[in-house]
Amino acid sequence: MEIRDPIHGSLEVDSSEINVLDSAPFQRLRQIKQLGFAEFSFPGAVHNRYIHSLGVMHLAGVAFDNIFRSHQFSSPDVRKRLKQVVRLGALLHDTGHGPLSHTTEEVMPNVSALNVKAYGKIEDRRATHEDYTIKFITDSSLSKLLRINFPDLEPIHIACLVDKNLKAPDDFFIDGGLDYRNILSQMVSSELDVDRMDYLERDSYFCGTNYGKVELNWLIGNLTYHVVDGKVNLALDQRAVYTFDDFLISRHHMYLMVYFHHKSIIYEEMLTRYLTSPECTYALPSDIEQYIRCTDYQLYEHLSAVENPWAQRISERRPYRMLFEMHAVSASERPKSMNDHLTKAGIDVIWAGSSARLSKYHMMSAEEKARIIYVVDRNDPMQKPMPIDQVTGIFQKYEETRHIDRLYVAPDRYDEARRLIIERRL
Repeated sequence: MEIRDPIHGSLEVDSSEINVLDSAPFQRLRQIKQLGFAEFSFPGAVHNRYIHSLGVMHLAGVAFDNIFRSHQFSSPDVRKRLKQVVRLGALLHDTGHGPLSHTTEEVMPNVSALNVKAYGKIEDRRATHEDYTIKFITDSSLSKLLRINFPDLEPIHIACLVDKNLKAPDDFFIDGGLDYRNILSQMVSSELDVDRMDYLERDSYFCGTNYGKVELNWLIGNLTYHVVDGKVNLALDQRAVYTFDDFLISRHHMYLMVYFHHKSIIYEEMLTRYLTSPECTYALPSDIEQYIRCTDYQLYEHLSAVENPWAQRISERRPYRMLFEMHAVSASERPKSMNDHLTKAGIDVIWAGSSARLSKYHMMSAEEKARIIYVVDRNDPMQKPMPIDQVTGIFQKYEETRHIDRLYVAPDRYDEARRLIIERRL
């Protein structure tokens, strides 16, 4: 079967994958917008996580074929099941995402209440959407469907590509003495994963911006692999290093200009104020089958039905208005001084801070850095593969964190607040 996609064209999906697409847990993603509140800034940004996940699965298959086009597995069946598991990992990576934005993780239960058997014993904490994803994959009605349609693999194998911390229960990822788990996991989640490849292009398209446009065909066409200590790692031909640089910069700019747009941020801040208020009656259930009913539309209905002023502002599209905005790479006392002065004058202020860094590379442990993408020269087999941070200077050039500080006030207090700021020359 073919599914038409405005970004990638025709997406080929087989009958077993169609059964997963038609399941209630995956259909739920039709009602989870990819960009949450971004549609209030970019009216075209109403695409959902359903079509995004389909695009990620498609790119995972294309990337697998490019990486292993001349590689000899022990049998065609091994190639088929490894490609299938990475397609499913890519397809299901967002299954547990909460309504509207990451903000709703404020009202998720403790992870112990989810009873994710695949985790074993873990330190109890508040659950995240990743925990719900692992629960959907390994212990839900979706798990049963996966076992029926894909008898050559187990749901835990899919989960192992979504969560690097899960222990593989067997030798599923090992073939011919090589362990393929790392590269398949990197394809789903890394500095150069198919998730980012899809959402950058897709979000850019629907927002009507140019920030996220990258040369995907060239990038994917130059993906390959490199073996270290029996583990197969993701690698990139040196010809595409500058495209990789552009890929990282494009994502960085999308965060600064689109994902951190001031209108999206204020709606998220108002939602946070409601969800953390004593009168909040909205909570996400620990029962995974009940969670299927938790969608953007269900949350909007809830917000419109309660009397909380923050909920009503969201429901009626009456956000606080941005009074001040500062972009910087170092901390400044100015936002705090302005916030304190306005607060003393009796004006309610929402002070929202957003931070963006080019890459997570700076926060990686030595072990994680050892698994970073390698750069190879396929035209010169004698050239030793090198970790990508030793080939490009992009990580060093963009090492600093970009901070965006914003102050918001109620629209009816905006003129007064602006006058107070001007008078004090803050």
